[in-house]
Amino acid sequence: MVHDPRALTGTAETQSNASVVYVVDDDDSMRFAVSNLLRSVGLQVEAFASAQEFLDCPKPNVPSCLILDVRLRQESGLALQDDMVRDGLRIPVLFMTGHGDIEMSVRAMKAGAVDFLTKPFRDQDMLDAVTSALARDSERLAHEQSRADVTRSYASLTPREKEVMGHVVAGLMNKQIAAEMNLSEITVKIHRGQLTKKMGSRSVADLVRKAEALGIRPDAVHKTK
Repeated sequence: MVHDPRALTGTAETQSNASVVYVVDDDDSMRFAVSNLLRSVGLQVEAFASAQEFLDCPKPNVPSCLILDVRLRQESGLALQDDMVRDGLRIPVLFMTGHGDIEMSVRAMKAGAVDFLTKPFRDQDMLDAVTSALARDSERLAHEQSRADVTRSYASLTPREKEVMGHVVAGLMNKQIAAEMNLSEITVKIHRGQLTKKMGSRSVADLVRKAEALGIRPDAVHKTK
């Protein structure tokens, strides 16, 4: 792996766990200029001269974005974007090019790019684009973490609690659930209280939202009834 010879400077080190901006450009002067611009505002930057170097580098699970030159001497920036989609690497991509055209920008945007900057660009335009991309990735990570938490909570439920939850999100009352499951209403209340606690839900509406996130459809609860 070949990084820029310029080490992290300024306040970037203090934000090493906050976010990372990756820069891939085989033009040394442009790579250094963009990297230094970002470091000047306290961002951590990892810069690479090729797509493969970027793909090979370890990537911490923190808000990140990639600033990518479209025309690289080996694999093109658009090809790298395709590789990222294939590999499930979902960080936002900001393209920069001195030779861009409408077809190229449309392809990049359709593949998920969040911005397309034409060289020469204003420093503030780059900083604004990076700020927006990092905020977007922060939201993505928060959503994924929330989904992971819900999945873990659901996995902690007993089979009986999962069955009760299915009936709850389908809108059944405790008495109806008891009849469906051939249980006493008190037993249903106990199971419901336990599953609600494990799922961290304070309302039926919240439980329904979490069930939807897990792919539990209320209309499927009684399919086998």
